Amino acid sequence: MAHIESAKSPSSLTLSPRERLLRKINDESDLPTLGAAIAKVVEITSSGEDSVSKLAHFILADVGLTQKILRLSNTVQYRTTSGAAVTTISRSIFLLGFDTVKTSAMAMLLVDFFKDKAQAVSVRKELVRSLCASIIGREMSQRGRFPDGEEAAVAALFKNIGRVLVASFDHQLYSQIQKVSEGAESTSDEASLLLLGCSFERFGEMALQEWKIPDAIVQSMGPLANGEQKKVTHRNDWLKQVASFSDSLADLVMSGKHKSPGYANVLLKKFGKALEIDLKTMDAMLVRVEAETLQLAKSMNISLAMDNPELDELHHTSALPSEFLMKSEELVSAQESDRYPSGKPLNARDLLLAGVQDVTQMLASEDLRLSDLILLVLETLYTSMGFRFATVCLRDLASGRYVSRVAVGEKYADRQKGFGFPAKAEADLFHLSMSNNVDVMISDATVPKILTLLPLWHRELLPDARSFIILPLVIQKKPLGLFYADRTVTAEEGVPADETALIKTLKSQLLAAMMRGG
Repeated sequence: MAHIESAKSPSSLTLSPRERLLRKINDESDLPTLGAAIAKVVEITSSGEDSVSKLAHFILADVGLTQKILRLSNTVQYRTTSGAAVTTISRSIFLLGFDTVKTSAMAMLLVDFFKDKAQAVSVRKELVRSLCASIIGREMSQRGRFPDGEEAAVAALFKNIGRVLVASFDHQLYSQIQKVSEGAESTSDEASLLLLGCSFERFGEMALQEWKIPDAIVQSMGPLANGEQKKVTHRNDWLKQVASFSDSLADLVMSGKHKSPGYANVLLKKFGKALEIDLKTMDAMLVRVEAETLQLAKSMNISLAMDNPELDELHHTSALPSEFLMKSEELVSAQESDRYPSGKPLNARDLLLAGVQDVTQMLASEDLRLSDLILLVLETLYTSMGFRFATVCLRDLASGRYVSRVAVGEKYADRQKGFGFPAKAEADLFHLSMSNNVDVMISDATVPKILTLLPLWHRELLPDARSFIILPLVIQKKPLGLFYADRTVTAEEGVPADETALIKTLKSQLLAAMMRGG
């Protein structure tokens, strides 16, 4: 970001509007925190087997973000294909798609940060424009000819961040720019250049540079040459074209001009050949874009009716009539349900059953990856039973140890590093569980008989564990590893027979997949 003067600098009266606003954002906001969170999501790419796990970990670490993603997963837009309630982030990623969840998470981070500002109407309008543009960008990425095209959705999301920042931190300046651009022959860019000292896009570019967003995304916010765009050979140039097109089309949607005849003439003349898009394609895309914008905004509690009544109509026109949809039981998520004193949800059985259904559907998929299935089972146990930490520990032949492969929950990264023990049989609870292939469910770990069976490494790593489960993974009498999950309080309610049966079913489903996968 441009240099911001220190406290010893000249009076703010001598600063330009742009410098004054940059100082205000730097001094009065948590934007560095927001930027770090967004940069973390951007880092999570779809390459590598652990990308789904990393994204799930990031979302699960934020209860509010978890609830919003689950709410989005359970909207009509996505529920029509499955009919079953979605209760885990793993299933959300599998159902919505990795890129959809990644972009939605970034959009939700932006909305959570900016939505409560005093200038609610203006900020909400600009945020929804950003959301809409990101959805258009994702649609375009599916048509793109470049690898890792999902970055187009991220670029489109940030294309409007300059307007969001100005509306949030200097609403008077934002209103003046809007007034000048609407009441004269000047464009919005000309008005912002006159009153702000730079374009909205340039101002947003400065913020993204401060957030350490990748250069390809930052460069995509730059202006395009006037006139008809040509096909490009470099991916970064294509990202810039898609971001500009997506933002321009989102602007038409927000204003309602996309419903007017000939709405697309200017855009198609400029971008049609370069992005290989025609009117028929654009019309079909807008049906999906409008519906998803509505659903995404509703999942984030943004009301569109007062600012954008044309979008509210989509609830009646773009979605199937409710009487045609399969009815499914609404399931309260683990984060929102009532709980026992131990933290275990009262509806644990229903959540476990939903998890079994999720695993069944994933097993039937041609895109099944064992690592994704393991994460889904682990997350189901973690959320359904109200554990604070859960991990899957598998045998490593090279080191002759059982080591944690995946973990979720409180301080999962640090605890995962320390969770491991020798494969050589010892007389402790973990080896006894695997050698006898017995599921262990401990309600009170302080009982002397239990304490004597806990190995030293466990007592040192998790000294405050008061209730836990150990589920051995054994195939043909050969121990492969185990599931472990714990709480810091005793669980006097125990685990009734119906919940135990569902937990065993989850484990059996995973073992079947492991045998099938060789």
